[in-house]
Amino acid sequence: MDIKRSGSQPSTKGSIDYFTGTVRIDPLFQAHDPARSSGALVTFEPGARTAWHTHPLGQTLIVTAGCGLVQRWGGSIEPIRPGDVIQFAPGEKHWHGATPTTAMTHIAIQEAIDGKPVDWLEQVSDEQYEGRSEY
Repeated sequence: MDIKRSGSQPSTKGSIDYFTGTVRIDPLFQAHDPARSSGALVTFEPGARTAWHTHPLGQTLIVTAGCGLVQRWGGSIEPIRPGDVIQFAPGEKHWHGATPTTAMTHIAIQEAIDGKPVDWLEQVSDEQYEGRSEY
């Protein structure tokens, strides 16, 4: 058994290479061999979002606070709220983040292959985020 006490793991800022705006990442649990899953509590300030990305084994998001947005490549922007559970299929290109006016927090759970849980791609442009531009 391993208990991670609240506040025992330091928060980190989301890298400008992978996020737009202010994002805080609080680790919840890490994968230990042979397990592959990890989880984090991620908070996006208004207007903040991820870059486009994929996960080799998919990703599950559980919204815990605020209002946010998600979009899969080729799909429409969808609003998300506390209690919503979003599942992205393996390799599905997507982004997620806060609305322009409201922060959003979610739990992100993903699995790694060969230690890699995510493949980061290009940033989501302001036009894409605002729904004014196609892909």
